[in-house]
Amino acid sequence: MKRSVILAVTTLAIVVAACSTAASPSPSPATPAPSPSPELGDIVATADSAGTFTTLLAAAKAAGLVETLQGEGPYTVFAPTDDAFAALPEGTLDSLLADPEALKQILLYHVVPGDVKAAEVVNLTSADSAEGSPIAIVVKDGTVYLNDTAQVTATDIVASNGVIHVIDQVILPPAS
Repeated sequence: MKRSVILAVTTLAIVVAACSTAASPSPSPATPAPSPSPELGDIVATADSAGTFTTLLAAAKAAGLVETLQGEGPYTVFAPTDDAFAALPEGTLDSLLADPEALKQILLYHVVPGDVKAAEVVNLTSADSAEGSPIAIVVKDGTVYLNDTAQVTATDIVASNGVIHVIDQVILPPAS
């Protein structure tokens, strides 16, 4: 009897997994990422649960922006991955972490006030960042780029106070 129950549960799990895989093809780059559970966390909690934004979150903490990103919003965050930060020239991140004000300005350049979903982003040519400078937006061959270099690789990761779009590079505000 016990063996029959185990076999039945195992078979059911395989069938459910197969149906789930068949019903939901894997997302291609720049397609909407699955939304978090119905009990949405704020942008910080959502980024933390993704596991690919540890450097961004450490930088936000060093710049004193965690409470802001946990605030009411709404905010749209173009979030560089850990790999994007790792691609910076050697010593750049350490220099920024040692200069919280410069770091804060760079991070605010990745934030757009409001809740701007992917369907809206593709129709924009620029967006005004929380830092104050515009971010150039262009769509090339169906892919969204910021400032002609940073590629949006996943979109519409919904948080309780906004949305996250994943980018593959750290973007910098124009030099003053």
